Amino acid sequence: MRTHTSAELTEWMAYERVTGIFGPERLDILHGIQTAALVNVQRTKGRKADPKDYIPVWDQGPRGPMSWQDMLAAAKAYTGRVGGTDHTTKGGARGDA
Repeated sequence: MRTHTSAELTEWMAYERVTGIFGPERLDILHGIQTAALVNVQRTKGRKADPKDYIPVWDQGPRGPMSWQDMLAAAKAYTGRVGGTDHTTKGGARGDA
Protein backbone atom coordinates (compact mmCIF):
# COMPACT_ATOMS: atom_id res chain seq x y z
CA MET A 1 0.00 0.00 0.00
CA ARG A 2 2.95 2.34 0.50
CA THR A 3 3.69 2.41 -3.22
CA HIS A 4 0.12 2.98 -4.42
CA THR A 5 -1.41 6.39 -4.93
CA SER A 6 -4.86 7.40 -3.80
CA ALA A 7 -5.96 7.43 -7.45
CA GLU A 8 -4.80 3.82 -7.94
CA LEU A 9 -6.63 2.71 -4.82
CA THR A 10 -9.78 4.46 -6.02
CA GLU A 11 -9.51 2.67 -9.40
CA TRP A 12 -9.17 -0.72 -7.69
CA MET A 13 -12.19 0.04 -5.49
CA ALA A 14 -14.23 0.93 -8.59
CA TYR A 15 -13.03 -2.22 -10.37
CA GLU A 16 -14.07 -4.36 -7.39
CA ARG A 17 -17.55 -2.79 -7.40
CA VAL A 18 -17.99 -3.78 -11.06
CA THR A 19 -16.46 -7.26 -10.95
CA GLY A 20 -17.23 -8.34 -7.39
CA ILE A 21 -14.93 -8.86 -4.46
CA PHE A 22 -11.49 -10.38 -4.84
CA GLY A 23 -8.82 -11.43 -2.43
CA PRO A 24 -9.29 -13.52 0.72
CA GLU A 25 -13.03 -12.81 1.01
CA ARG A 26 -13.65 -14.14 -2.49
CA LEU A 27 -11.67 -17.28 -1.72
CA ASP A 28 -13.76 -17.84 1.43
CA ILE A 29 -16.91 -17.63 -0.69
CA LEU A 30 -15.54 -20.03 -3.31
CA HIS A 31 -14.56 -22.56 -0.65
CA GLY A 32 -18.02 -22.20 0.93
CA ILE A 33 -19.66 -23.01 -2.41
CA GLN A 34 -17.41 -26.03 -2.97
CA THR A 35 -17.94 -27.38 0.54
CA ALA A 36 -21.73 -26.97 0.35
CA ALA A 37 -21.74 -28.81 -3.00
CA LEU A 38 -19.75 -31.71 -1.53
CA VAL A 39 -22.00 -31.91 1.52
CA ASN A 40 -25.14 -31.85 -0.61
CA VAL A 41 -23.87 -34.68 -2.82
CA GLN A 42 -23.35 -36.88 0.26
CA ARG A 43 -26.62 -35.91 1.98
CA THR A 44 -29.62 -38.22 1.59
CA LYS A 45 -32.48 -36.16 3.08
CA GLY A 46 -32.97 -33.03 5.09
CA ARG A 47 -32.01 -29.41 4.74
CA LYS A 48 -29.57 -28.68 1.96
CA ALA A 49 -26.27 -27.13 2.94
CA ASP A 50 -25.94 -23.45 2.13
CA PRO A 51 -22.54 -21.97 1.19
CA LYS A 52 -23.03 -19.38 3.98
CA ASP A 53 -22.84 -22.28 6.46
CA TYR A 54 -19.19 -22.81 5.46
CA ILE A 55 -17.91 -19.25 5.10
CA PRO A 56 -15.96 -18.21 8.20
CA VAL A 57 -16.69 -14.93 9.96
CA TRP A 58 -13.31 -13.59 10.99
CA ASP A 59 -12.51 -11.59 14.13
CA GLN A 60 -15.76 -12.41 15.85
CA GLY A 61 -16.39 -14.32 19.01
CA PRO A 62 -19.64 -15.93 20.12
CA ARG A 63 -21.00 -12.51 21.15
CA GLY A 64 -20.00 -10.49 18.09
CA PRO A 65 -16.86 -8.57 17.13
CA MET A 66 -13.93 -9.14 19.47
CA SER A 67 -11.91 -6.35 21.07
CA TRP A 68 -8.15 -6.40 20.68
CA GLN A 69 -7.92 -7.49 24.31
CA ASP A 70 -10.16 -10.51 23.63
CA MET A 71 -8.13 -11.37 20.52
CA LEU A 72 -4.91 -11.16 22.53
CA ALA A 73 -6.34 -13.40 25.25
CA ALA A 74 -7.46 -15.93 22.61
CA ALA A 75 -4.00 -15.88 20.99
CA LYS A 76 -2.32 -16.39 24.36
CA ALA A 77 -4.66 -19.27 25.20
CA TYR A 78 -3.93 -20.95 21.86
CA THR A 79 -0.19 -20.36 22.26
CA GLY A 80 -0.33 -22.09 25.65
CA ARG A 81 -2.32 -25.04 24.26
CA VAL A 82 0.23 -25.70 21.53
CA GLY A 83 3.21 -25.35 23.88
CA GLY A 84 4.32 -21.90 22.74
CA THR A 85 5.89 -19.15 24.82
CA ASP A 86 4.26 -15.83 25.72
CA HIS A 87 6.84 -13.04 25.27
CA THR A 88 4.52 -10.14 26.13
CA THR A 89 4.98 -8.21 29.35
CA LYS A 90 2.09 -7.12 31.54
CA GLY A 91 -0.30 -8.74 29.04
CA GLY A 92 -0.25 -5.89 26.51
CA ALA A 93 0.13 -6.30 22.78
CA ARG A 94 3.19 -4.02 22.87
CA GLY A 95 4.04 -4.58 26.48
CA ASP A 96 2.31 -1.40 27.61
CA ALA A 97 -1.02 -2.62 28.98
